[in-house]
Formats: sequence, C-alpha cells, structure tokens
Amino acid sequence: MNGLQIGLLVIAVLAILIVLLAVFSPRRFVRGFMRPILATLYRKRVVGLENLPQDRGYVIASNHVSWIDGILLLWMLPKNVRFVVDGANFNSRIGGYLGRAFDTILMYSGPKSIGRALKTAREGLSNGDVIGIFPEGTITRTGQLQAFKPGIQKILKGTNAAIMPVWLEGMWGSVFSFSGGKFFFKWPTQFRRTLTLYIGPPLEGDAPLELVRSHVQSLGARATIEQRDKFPTLARRVIRVWRKKGSIVQCADSMGTEVTGRELLTRVLALRRVLRRDVLDRDESTVAILLPPSVGGVATNIALTMDRRVTANLNYTVSSQVMNHCIHEAGIKHVLTSEKFLSKLDLQLDADVVLLESLKDKVTTWDKAVAFIQAVLLPAAVLDRVLGLHKIDKDDLLTIIFTSGSTGMPKGVMLTQANISHNVDAIERAVRLNYQDVVIGVLPFFHSFGYSVTLWAVMTLGPTGVYHFNPLDARQIGKLAAKYKASVLLGTPTFLRSYLRRVEPEQFATLDVVVVGAEKMPAELFDAFEERFGVRPVEGYGATELSPLVSVNIPPSRSAAKYQADRIEGSVGRPLPGIGARIVSPEDGSERLSGQDGMLMVTGPNVMKGYVNQDELTRKVVQDGWYVTGDIANVDDQGFLHITGRLSRFSKIGGEMVPHLRVEEEIAKVYGCKSGKEAACGSAEESDIEQPTVCVTAVPDAKKGERLVVLHLPTSKTYDEVRAGLISAGLPNLFIPSSDSFLEVDKIPQLGTGKLDIKGAQMVAKQHFGEV
Repeated sequence: MNGLQIGLLVIAVLAILIVLLAVFSPRRFVRGFMRPILATLYRKRVVGLENLPQDRGYVIASNHVSWIDGILLLWMLPKNVRFVVDGANFNSRIGGYLGRAFDTILMYSGPKSIGRALKTAREGLSNGDVIGIFPEGTITRTGQLQAFKPGIQKILKGTNAAIMPVWLEGMWGSVFSFSGGKFFFKWPTQFRRTLTLYIGPPLEGDAPLELVRSHVQSLGARATIEQRDKFPTLARRVIRVWRKKGSIVQCADSMGTEVTGRELLTRVLALRRVLRRDVLDRDESTVAILLPPSVGGVATNIALTMDRRVTANLNYTVSSQVMNHCIHEAGIKHVLTSEKFLSKLDLQLDADVVLLESLKDKVTTWDKAVAFIQAVLLPAAVLDRVLGLHKIDKDDLLTIIFTSGSTGMPKGVMLTQANISHNVDAIERAVRLNYQDVVIGVLPFFHSFGYSVTLWAVMTLGPTGVYHFNPLDARQIGKLAAKYKASVLLGTPTFLRSYLRRVEPEQFATLDVVVVGAEKMPAELFDAFEERFGVRPVEGYGATELSPLVSVNIPPSRSAAKYQADRIEGSVGRPLPGIGARIVSPEDGSERLSGQDGMLMVTGPNVMKGYVNQDELTRKVVQDGWYVTGDIANVDDQGFLHITGRLSRFSKIGGEMVPHLRVEEEIAKVYGCKSGKEAACGSAEESDIEQPTVCVTAVPDAKKGERLVVLHLPTSKTYDEVRAGLISAGLPNLFIPSSDSFLEVDKIPQLGTGKLDIKGAQMVAKQHFGEV
C-alpha cells in the first residue's frame, strides 16, 4: 500500500468517525465544531462561576440582547444548559438537530405543549439539570432590561431548584443585536468582541419575579460600571461628528449666529489656543462659564473640554452670594462670559471675569491658520494626540454641576467623562437621536439635563442644536422651531403649558419627540399638547448626581418595541441600559416588591464621583455604589418606575408616612387649581411662569412627631371647606391638616430656577408655628 492509499484510508476513517460522532454524539460534535469558531470571533470571560450550585439543579435567568445569546451561554458555562424555547424556531432539519444535541425543551403554542414543556423542565431540575430561560421573552431593542414573564416561576413550581441571575455583556453593537435599529444588515461596531458573563449569587426558587429581575438588572449595572472605559471620549467624538457634518449647520441660536460643523470646529480650536495662551494658567483645572444656551455657550464648553479643563457652568438665576459660594467651593479663578449677557445681571463675582468679546482681538492670523489645518486637514487620530485627548481617562473629571439648592446652599456635583458619555450612549439607544434631527435647546447648561443632553448628546450624536436663552419665551421658540424644522424638544411641564398658549400649531408641525422631566407631568397636559401639536410627550427621570438620566419612556415615533411595552404614561420609564434601580424600605433597607413605595436607589456608570469638598456627605448618599436619591417611588410589574414624592416632602405622623404632594394636589382641587405644585389659580396670561399657590410642609410635634402645615396664597375658601374637600377625596385623617395649621402668605418660597424652596418653606412654617 503506497503513501497515497494510506492517506486516503486515513481520510476515510476520519470521515467515518466524524459521521459516527455526529450521529451518536451530536452534542460533542456540535461543541467541537462551534468552540473554535466562537473562540475566533469572541474572547470570553466569566465572573462568578463559584456561585453555581453543585448539589442541585438550577434555572439560568439571563438578559436577552442578541440572536445567539443561547449559543454563547452554552459556550461560556461549564454544564450543558437545556433551554426552554419556542419550538417554531427549530422546525428545520438543522434546527431540530441542534435542539436534540443540547436536549433543548421545545414549547409550541397550545396548553398541552406548554404543559409538557414545563413538566420536562421540572423533571430536569429534579435530576440536577441546568434549565435556561430568557425571562423577557424577546430580544431587547434598546439594551434596556424589559419585563420578566412568569414562565420561570411555573418551571420552578414544586422543585427545590435555585435561580441563577446572569448578565451577558458585550453583544450590543454586534450584527446579532438591534443596535442601529436593525438586525444583521449592518457593520459590527468592533471585531473579536470581549464577552463577559456575570453570574450572581443564587436565589431560592420561590423568590418573587421582580426580585429576580432586580438582581439581573444590578448585574447589568455592575457590568457597565466595570467596562465604562468602552464609552467613547466625548471630545474625540465631537471632532469626528463635526467633520462629518462639514458644511451642514451644526449649531444656531436666537441671536442670529449659525455655524456649520466645520466652522464650529475651527472656531473652537482657535478659542482653545487663545484661552490656553492668554487667559488661563497652565495648572488651572476648573474654569467657570456664565453663558446662556447659545452657540457661544456650546463653543466655550467644548473648547475647555478639548483643553482638558473642568467646566463649571454657573447658575445665573441666583444671587452673588450663592454664586460666589459656588466659585469658592470649586476653586475657580476665571469666569468666562459675554459683556452683553453680564450687563443684564446684577452680580459681584469673586473671580477674574473674562469677556469673550475681548478675546477676538487676541486671535491672530496664525491661530486661524493652525485651527483650520487642525479642523480640516489633520487626520482625526493625529489631532487627538496633538490635543492630548488620548490621555483622557474614563474617570477624569469633566464638569461640576451645582444643585438647585432647594434644601440649602448648592452642592458641587463632580461628573466624570464616563458619567456623561454613558448618558449620551443611553440617549442614543433610547431616543435614537441622529443626523436628521434638529433639537431645540432651551435648558441652561448649568442644569445637568441641559448639559448632558442638549449640549453633549446633541453635539456628539449628529443632530443640529438650536438654542434660545429663555425657555419661557414661547413665541421666539416657536419661530426657531419653524425656521429650522425642529424634531426634538426637551423641557418641563411648565414650559409646555407656556407653549400651548403662545406657539402656533404649524410652528411645531415637524416635532416628533417631546421629552419632559424635573416635574410631575399632569395627566391632562399629555392630551392637551397632543391635541394642539400632534405629538404626545413622554416623561423621564433623573438627578444631577446621576448625570442626570436614570429612566425614560420611549417616544412613540422612536419605538421599535415588539411584544413588550416601552412606554407607560404616569411612569418615568424603565431604567436606561447599564443602570440598576431598586426600591427599599427607608426603615430597614429591605427591597420592596412590585407596586410598594420605598426609597429609590440607583447604581450604574452614571453615579457621580462625589460632592466637591464634602466627602462625608458623599459617603452618606452613595452607599456601596448605590445613590440614595431621596425620592419615594415604586416599580410596577413591567419594570417601569413611578415617582410618588420626595422623602424630604413626607412627614412621619403617628408612625405613617404622609406625602406632602398628595395633600397639595387635593387642596389645589378644592381651590379650583389644576395642580398645587405648578399651576396658578389666577389668569394664565399673567405670567409664563405658573406660580405655586399651595405648599404643604411640616413642623415638629411633641405628640405625633410632625404636624402638617399649609402655606397658601389668598383664597375665598374657608379652612373648613378645604378640610371637607380633603375628606370627600378619601384622604385618611392623618393626611388632613387641622384648621389652625393653615397660613396665608403673599408668595410661596421659590428658587431662582422656579423650583419650590423646601428649606425656605420650612423656615416660614417654623417661624409662625414653632414646635408644638
């Protein structure tokens, strides 16, 4: 037998062995075939293997991001996983073969088939098998964790098996995920992805479904925190977006300034050179900006960021005393502003004031030439290194945002590159801002929502930003929206009421996304806005300390949901991708179940670095990576957050938590107002800012702990009539203030931002009533 014959014989034997292996041991055959392929395409990492039980069966409960999640879990876990799947997906010969190879449990429609599948899964658990299920029942379209279906509880019924919450991180952006708004037909965002499987501690089989979901969501937040370095550096992303925009308008404002992407990049790079050379000290880390939302405000913020400085946008609605407190806390030397804007403010600042108009003469021909070369000719990767942007770390401080000060002096919230970049990524997934959008920017940049979304999200995701300095100047906003064909509007319910009265429907004709936050959206405002402008607003939720976005309802025009709701009116939406939220008892910290009110805790890469110069306070509000929001909320059975009040706006009376806002709303109804929090009883034409007419606060009470106090504007209603109205509304006795607990005032205390001054209201009440 010659060499050729021997070779052919060897090949024949191998072929026979492969066929036999494929027929009699399909699992080994498929694993042997798939493992090298998966290892070539992906790197794998498993965290928490030690959590897997060795003495009993368990159910794997995983998030669901891509079409091949099941294959990946089979590759990453040490034992075979018997997935419970829709049998219709395995009707082909290949599908049937693969299903048999891994003992997959096929479930078809109809009660008998479902019953057989559940019985098979339970028997498997009793025999020590691993059962796999994707409790969402469908692939996520945004990366958000959706509602969990009750099938997992039916499988576990009557067994002693455990539930293993797991999170598979790394598949969003792949061709198998819905990133970019479609499956498959797109370029992947990276090659040879690193996939990490996070395995949490086991839960008992009778654990409530919402608790299982909470644990899976927390693993997702942990995964995103640990891999936050994957979020793009904002300044580098701006360069690429503005270059792509080229001669298309990138930014405009109501003062008549309009610039293209190329022009804006050139101006920003020239401004950076002048500030660096003629204004700022080399070691000056934090620089203040005192500018309204405008092209100048955008350019100044990004010029400083490209110079790797920390920005602090100052709140121009506060007094000199408060502003100087912020300047001192942040160690600010220079405040950048404009002469025209500063002249409208009565401020005495403890810092060197730099008027941007004075810098025009300092821009040399050489500065313009260098800026043009950098903006237009230099490769982006080279420009990154020239500017030192490659040295920016994910945890480097990006900005300091000062809180509104509703409970005292403003606190400086330190937000990092990763904090804001995560928010931008979340907006991209949920609202899907793109190059065709035009965003009306009326939120000031000293407000975290305005800074993160109308500044950074707009400048890094491709939309055109159109800015106006006064969010209540409805007529001018309507003109801008019509001129630039605005598609996205971000604001508050108070702003929307103003637009209802003074914006013509044709001016908002191109709007298809309206997102509101900061205040509770009154139910009737949804209908009124949609009836007039043809677009239904959605609510979101956030906090300055959370960069600020936590959750949002998906706008109807941007929804890609199938089989799962992604918007529930009255809620503030589901937590955004990478964010974990849980509701705990304020008394003992135990996690609350669906529909139960408690303290809202949030974790994720959006949690602030801390408060400036207040380490003790930082440790108090950030506990083991979870931010204590101070908001009382609940999560419904679909995973949507519902905010019911602030802890600071609750009183503990006779051992029960009494919500101030609920009492305010009912008193306002008796007075004939739409909302005790925001709407005035007077003429709507008197002011664009709707002043509160009622405020409920509390003073200490020796017998019951606290006593409700009502501050109110003059009214014709008697206190007995108000109390009778509260009784008719069905409020418990503890919720009804006594007749001697009402105080007529000329004005309800408010901050410069229009928010209720909680501390000021408490002081007024204590001065009048004292401690009882």
